[in-house]
Amino acid sequence: MNGVEIQLQRLPHSDGLPLPHYQSSLAAGLDLIAAVASDVPVVIAPGERALIPTGIAIALPPGFEGQVRPRSGLALKHGVTVLNSPGTIDADYRGEIQIILVNLGRNPYTVERGARVAQLVIAATMQASIDVVVTLNETTRGVRGFGSTGIIPGERN
Repeated sequence: MNGVEIQLQRLPHSDGLPLPHYQSSLAAGLDLIAAVASDVPVVIAPGERALIPTGIAIALPPGFEGQVRPRSGLALKHGVTVLNSPGTIDADYRGEIQIILVNLGRNPYTVERGARVAQLVIAATMQASIDVVVTLNETTRGVRGFGSTGIIPGERN
């Protein structure tokens, strides 16, 4: 199995919480845990959003990013998801990982200390160099946009 080593700093408000970990041997994402105060859970009303601390900071090697993604169980059961999904953690960011959760459900959702709130997928990246041109090369699809790749030749939208 391929892997990459990341450094993780545990911040004071994460004391006693488990570190991010994979739930199975082939899982793509590490579970991120809510580091909210035990006596002050965060209640997210329907249609509202909240910033949830995880109590950790990481150092990724150059050429990698962290992608913060929703947990499918929260989405299905409660309508709660990560608002800017996937959120990107750049290799040069050293601050606390925080999760923007939004409640798209019908009922208030309470985030308690230790709750699994998102997943962190580590992915390889590359930076592009920009080459400004007058025209782009032609393709069969050309400039046709949304929904155009499913069209049968001679058929109309």
